[in-house]
Amino acid sequence: MSAKSPILDDLAGLMTGAMGAARAAGEEVKTAGESRIRAMIADMDLASREEVEALKTIAIQALERVEALEKRLEKLEK
Repeated sequence: MSAKSPILDDLAGLMTGAMGAARAAGEEVKTAGESRIRAMIADMDLASREEVEALKTIAIQALERVEALEKRLEKLEK
């Protein structure tokens, strides 16, 4: 004989609702935090990965050119 208790049903419903609300609030806090962090990073005016890679390529090319010019100068001085 299993009689359902309306109080237990109400309590279970309340708990389910509270868990859903807590989960939704957690997601909202996470989203707001991520948004704030992205805004802070944007305010810092940091270089993107693509910009850093482009500058790295330019620097490598410049060093190679300097080395080639140094060799050429050394030949001309002899």
